[in-house]
Amino acid sequence: MLLQAALNGARTRAEHPAVPLTPEDLAADAASVVAAGVGALHVHPRDDAGVETLEPRAVAAALDAIRAACPGIPVGVSTGAWIAPGGAARLSAMRGWRVEPDYVSINLSENDAPEVAALAQEMGIDIEAGLWSRGDVARFLHEPWAHRVLRVLVEINEQGEDEALGAFEGVVAELDEGGWSGSILSHGLDTGFWPLLPAALRAGHDLRIGLEDVLVLPDGSPAPGNAALVQAARRRCTVAG
Repeated sequence: MLLQAALNGARTRAEHPAVPLTPEDLAADAASVVAAGVGALHVHPRDDAGVETLEPRAVAAALDAIRAACPGIPVGVSTGAWIAPGGAARLSAMRGWRVEPDYVSINLSENDAPEVAALAQEMGIDIEAGLWSRGDVARFLHEPWAHRVLRVLVEINEQGEDEALGAFEGVVAELDEGGWSGSILSHGLDTGFWPLLPAALRAGHDLRIGLEDVLVLPDGSPAPGNAALVQAARRRCTVAG
């Protein structure tokens, strides 16, 4: 089973004081989670003001620092439409990357997902196809590049156990009905995170964990940081196994 760490996402230090923002922060957190058993990383590079960006200099700084700290560990970045420079301008930023991630996460809920995917393929960058809903699954499975992605990323944003599990089961059912046989990596968000983890394990999925997705430990206490979340997830996986 692959365990991927999502180190920061769109989180701010106001939400959690340990959210890594600078290249140095990201490198230190990356080293700590890899030591805890993580096999892949997902990050949102930040500019000097701590704002998410796909600008080439910031992406290069983040990736170079992480790779120096964790050689050989695959590192991916988000291409979310909200990330500066935003919208279609993201494509120009990506074309300017002098240091490229190993993979990019592309949200199928975004209208320009096919254009972002086409550019990633042109650049030789692997794709995580982010699916938030059954509708995203249907759209994804009709894309001509669907069979070439690195994996599917099932991202459940619904809150609370019942809502999160219901949404998860719907997405997984749609994938099964569509004949998807590739890799699946799953995660919940905030109050839906820990309830969803055992369901993803039972389904045989790889898992994502980190401050991007949840800020508390299974008992509801604040997580000290990314490494503590990874350790908690691994304990949960051991118990479930």
